[in-house]
Amino acid sequence: MSAQERFTDALYGAGWGTVKKLPEPVAVRLGRTIADTAWKRRGKGVLRLESNYARVVPDAGPERLAELSRAGMRSYLRYWMESFRLPAWSAERIASGFDPKDLHHLTDGLAAGKGVVLALPHLANWDLAGAWVTTKLGIPFTTVAERLKPETLYDRFVAYREGLGMEVLPHSGGTAFGTLARRLRDGGLVCLVADRDLSSSGVEVGFFGERARMPAGPALLAQQTGARLLPVTLWYDDSPVMRGRVHPPVEVPASGTRAEKTSVMTQALADAFATGIADHPEDWHMLQRLWLKDLDPARDPAPAPSGDQEETPS
Repeated sequence: MSAQERFTDALYGAGWGTVKKLPEPVAVRLGRTIADTAWKRRGKGVLRLESNYARVVPDAGPERLAELSRAGMRSYLRYWMESFRLPAWSAERIASGFDPKDLHHLTDGLAAGKGVVLALPHLANWDLAGAWVTTKLGIPFTTVAERLKPETLYDRFVAYREGLGMEVLPHSGGTAFGTLARRLRDGGLVCLVADRDLSSSGVEVGFFGERARMPAGPALLAQQTGARLLPVTLWYDDSPVMRGRVHPPVEVPASGTRAEKTSVMTQALADAFATGIADHPEDWHMLQRLWLKDLDPARDPAPAPSGDQEETPS
């Protein structure tokens, strides 16, 4: 393990070990202080965030983009402070911490017995939404996590999410898709963060006027298993409660090849994600390259590390 990997692992370990013990007002202030410090440093993550926001809010000038990136970093650190503290939250605190609209799309889908795929972008706190599902609704689900480096950090993330009631499968290894399909055929729930392709073989979509790639997995799972595919968007307001919306189902087209159907369905997901992101851009935690134009390092003013590892706010 390299010195950088040891430092990263120690940093996350300190977060889970220390932040969860802080009184909530203290954790909130700490998160905001770290966010503002990182924002003032104008590191690559902040620059990338502003570049991404420029696509979402194309008429925003430099001052507006700076305001958005500051709010975005505060939202991002709220995610981390909440996530570090979630294992210590009571069931009542988790149950009262999320208020989703149109939940009937999920409950009706599960009642039909064919399984449900929830697909989310990197908005607000998807871990809190997952903990709410397992705690408030009492519904277990399966998700996928990238194998982070160092391996000890990946193990921390898996243990953390499993402690919240999730079944976590590794993204690599080739077995995740088959396991997800089995869970859906058994009438289960699968939740996937799906606004950024990790495989470089995803589906091209139009996203805020430019081309991007998003993973094909949610659409393929729905086609192969008959599960209901539901986009979900999340956001924060000025209260301690996170808000969310379960969007109407993405239907499987009646005709076309598998690739054509997958393209249509993934575009529908991208459109639903764009609606939620446009309404609450500051809660979209995309500190990495996303659009195809940005994936050429020679054209990228703020290159990000490879993979989808959660970045520290540097």
